[in-house]
Amino acid sequence: MNKPQSFFHLHLISDATGETLLAAGRAASAQYKDARAIEHIYPLIRTEKQVTKVFEDIEEEPGIILYTVVDQKLARGIDERCAAMGLPCVSVLEPVLTVFQSYLGTPAGRRVGAQHVLDAEYFRRIDALNFTMEHDDGQLPANMDDADIVLVGISRTSKTPTSIYLANRGIKTANIPIVIGVPVPESLVNATKPLIVGLIATAERISQVRQNRILGNTSAYEPTDYVDRAAINEELAYARQICTRHGWPMIDVSRRSIEETAAAIVALRGKTR
Repeated sequence: MNKPQSFFHLHLISDATGETLLAAGRAASAQYKDARAIEHIYPLIRTEKQVTKVFEDIEEEPGIILYTVVDQKLARGIDERCAAMGLPCVSVLEPVLTVFQSYLGTPAGRRVGAQHVLDAEYFRRIDALNFTMEHDDGQLPANMDDADIVLVGISRTSKTPTSIYLANRGIKTANIPIVIGVPVPESLVNATKPLIVGLIATAERISQVRQNRILGNTSAYEPTDYVDRAAINEELAYARQICTRHGWPMIDVSRRSIEETAAAIVALRGKTR
């Protein structure tokens, strides 16, 4: 018998964007299937006045507090307020910084938002995002050799979201749909630089996803065939045939999240370099 789902408040205090905290909080929350976090995110908290306002909100809806604040005075203030209120509180970065300091033999620079500086890596990610958006769904197929990765697959195999996720990591990613009777571009077949990966899934999974989409966005398909599992199996067989013929590795995305699919692609890329 399933337990009724309970809810708890999760307060995330960050002196930057809060992305690190959000990832950590959600990773921990995911381990508790019967408890759901109500997230309260407080980004760009860098002054005592801001901290005071945050704790006014926390007092209204108490819960677990996670924070990433590199200013040690502010961090102590957060710890003291949590202790006074009897609330659990964790500095997510501090244990990691302690390990780094012990190993490297030097204290951290304590720079707020250091991971978001406008450096070469930042602009590489922006460049990758621009490239990926321009090469979505088979657009601009002539310059496939400019891509780092090309994803191919039939409709609704998560090509676009996976491409964007990879682009956020600075990887130029194009994606090209595979449609029965339509040859893949010669520029893709002749490309020597990119890793080309086929994304596949079960017919059941693809049919389920397609049923939840607006059929008007899929004019290349008859509505009945678009969700028909027998027709989808034909599409998948055609896609597998193309990938096998060209020696392109395939990844089954049926039970993978976008993040897991991207991780598998990056691992393949590491092996082929």
